[in-house]
Amino acid sequence: MVNPSENPFLGSASSIYQSKSALKWVALVFSLIIGIASVFYTNSIVEELKEREERYIDLYAKTLEYTINPDNSDNLIFIYQEIVAPNNSIPIIVVDSDGMPTGYRNIKVDSSKHSNEQIKSIFEKELKIMEQEYEPIVLYDSNSEVTRDLYYVYYRNSDLIYRLRYYPYIQLSVIAAFVFFGYVAFSYSRRAEQNQVWVGLAKETAHQLGTPLSSLMAWLEIMKIDDDLKDKEVTQELEKDIDKLELITSRFSSIGSVPVLTEQNISKVISSTVSYLQKRVSKKVDIFFDCKDDLLTAEINKPLFDWVIENLCKNAIDAMSGEGKITIMLKEGKYGDVLLDISDTGKGIPSGKIKEIFQPGFSTKKRGWGLGLTLAKRIIENYHNGRISVKESIVDKGTTFRIILKK
Repeated sequence: MVNPSENPFLGSASSIYQSKSALKWVALVFSLIIGIASVFYTNSIVEELKEREERYIDLYAKTLEYTINPDNSDNLIFIYQEIVAPNNSIPIIVVDSDGMPTGYRNIKVDSSKHSNEQIKSIFEKELKIMEQEYEPIVLYDSNSEVTRDLYYVYYRNSDLIYRLRYYPYIQLSVIAAFVFFGYVAFSYSRRAEQNQVWVGLAKETAHQLGTPLSSLMAWLEIMKIDDDLKDKEVTQELEKDIDKLELITSRFSSIGSVPVLTEQNISKVISSTVSYLQKRVSKKVDIFFDCKDDLLTAEINKPLFDWVIENLCKNAIDAMSGEGKITIMLKEGKYGDVLLDISDTGKGIPSGKIKEIFQPGFSTKKRGWGLGLTLAKRIIENYHNGRISVKESIVDKGTTFRIILKK
């Protein structure tokens, strides 16, 4: 029996796997904090630039209003050079009281390439955008009291503002893509490393079983020679156990290699497994096999598939503390696949732990390596192209595992 304190898998490795979900949430929250802080900081800079541009446009509008007055003609050259001309980023359209554009700056219009209708359409689109962003600045000719002499300065944010506003989202998208591909590469590398560990562990286990198994086979032959022992039930059961050990050795040897799948009658395979288990478990445990179709077949590797059934049944016995009922139900699914449900009357699995039970190192027992369900998942999904999951689990009432195999 393995001592938990000496179990190399229940130390750092299992704690890492069991805390993986919590680490993901911590990383997600940390990433969100960084993202929100980046967006908030960039938006604060954008707001400052917007205020700066608003002040600049206000000054620009007052300058235009100033140039309307002919008495200020002496200063027009200075004003134009220092205030009007330097604006090469903020789009502006000056409209008269009749709604006709009388001037513009930083609008992409080329009279040599655009017709009058196209230019008019460009101005209309720009004016709609400008109206949605800011109220126009009203200019009034102090030398005239007629309404038609009013002018309106429309403007919108510069392209720099737009680029800066979307910059953090682009930056975060690039970072997210980099993190995603890095995570995929890391997961693939870790999965490959895990596969090597599984294969090495399985091969070594098969090798270690070989020596005592050979000795048991020799002792069995001696018992068969003895007239007093050869026909006794103990000898027959010992022979079955040795056959089982040989099967287990074969299973471990199969890990890491491509298993051979053959068409098998699933009902007969399960009946054989149940018959073997029922004689070797507590009499307080009743294993009931309910088969809806005796002719259901699927391509499986019998030694590995037997292993899965035994593993689930032994876990169920542990969950029931050696007393209760295990129900195995076999039926055909609506799409022609094979559905196998294994239910127990044990203590159940808390909803928060269901996603963790197939992870290496997860175990509710004080003694155990936490590898049984992980191996079962690998056998069903990797080797048989099927699926295994927890169909239902109610605390203090029981758990049902479902296996789906292609017919």
